[in-house]
Amino acid sequence: YDGPAEWAEPVAAALRRVVDPEVALDMVDIGLVYGVHVQDRRVRVALTMTSAACPVAEVVCDDARAELAAVLPPGWAVAVDLVWEPAWTPQRMSPRARQLMGW
Repeated sequence: YDGPAEWAEPVAAALRRVVDPEVALDMVDIGLVYGVHVQDRRVRVALTMTSAACPVAEVVCDDARAELAAVLPPGWAVAVDLVWEPAWTPQRMSPRARQLMGW
């Protein structure tokens, strides 16, 4: 997270409400959030998927935009960038996610 401290938790909470329907876990626990930048009434989030062939990538990105817009004041801009570098690996998962998946 790069931005004002007062937005760190609301933004993180919004992203935790976005669930990857393929694994039924939130994108933060899965390790899909690569970066968040908040500045000048703009939020930019870099996300990845577990696979470049992910059929729900747009759904997840749209959900992230909607959840962020719901916690931000009117007029703020939200950008969600789908990135593939570096490639996602299971090591990015939180201990909670690993436990829930039996890893």
